[in-house]
Amino acid sequence: MIATGKILFILMLLLHKNSGQDAFSDKKTLKIPETYTVSWMQSLDDSKLISTITIPGTHESMALHGLQAVKCQALSLEDQLKAGIRYLEFTVSGKKMDIKDGALFKHAKFDEAFKTIKSFLTQFKSETVLVRVESKDKKINVQDLIQNLIEKDVNVWVQPSIPKIGDVRGKIVFVQKDSFKLGIPLTEITTKGDHKVSNSKEKQVKIRDHLSEAFKECAKEGGESSVVLTYSSDTYLKKNILNFISTPKTVAKDVNPWLHDYLKKASQENPKPCYGIIAMDFPGFDLIQMVIGFNT
Repeated sequence: MIATGKILFILMLLLHKNSGQDAFSDKKTLKIPETYTVSWMQSLDDSKLISTITIPGTHESMALHGLQAVKCQALSLEDQLKAGIRYLEFTVSGKKMDIKDGALFKHAKFDEAFKTIKSFLTQFKSETVLVRVESKDKKINVQDLIQNLIEKDVNVWVQPSIPKIGDVRGKIVFVQKDSFKLGIPLTEITTKGDHKVSNSKEKQVKIRDHLSEAFKECAKEGGESSVVLTYSSDTYLKKNILNFISTPKTVAKDVNPWLHDYLKKASQENPKPCYGIIAMDFPGFDLIQMVIGFNT
């Protein structure tokens, strides 16, 4: 089964001749090769811990609308999942569980996103999707609302222990974030000061260092204690008289092609490293597949 998955992945890359040209994408329509298999996790050994897998993810997964300063993705949630994304994150506020980016409503609610993920997992039962929820709402306990939503749902994982793939196929795995304590622990490589960069070269150095650290964390003996997360997303603070801040889109347009090439080189030097979760803005299909390829 594992060998078959690897063969399919190699064939897909060979047939998709523009590999590397789609590292960044702001298109709203997903186009995938006919040879592509959505269920990429089916080739993973059931006994493998999810903390030892390299997982493609999206930063602020539902930030699809509004000002360019806060827009982070182009594809719908369903298309992100079909493209291979297996880590999603949402900022949730209010009794209706609105999905927001800061103070901006993002035309979506968490229960709707939850249904979309559940529908995907019903169709593709070999997969699992990690979900991280953040809330800055000081008046409403979002965790309580989500616990009510998932009550008696056997297809969610809310325990703090790291599961094996075989334990969570067809399930949503919640990931802890600050006051949100449902699910598995997270080691976030990116720290607050790391966002203060002024150009793509600085950001590339940060990402390279973070991935190196993530690799070491994944390789630690007893790596079942947490899942590692690295962000490639950011905004640049331009050091000029206008003090202009670039958008997530302009950063991704610079960084994503570089990240694709960096990961390609890393895969040639070490075919099976683990980098944990890599959360991205505007990832193109080829970049997502490059991340997935570390598991085959």
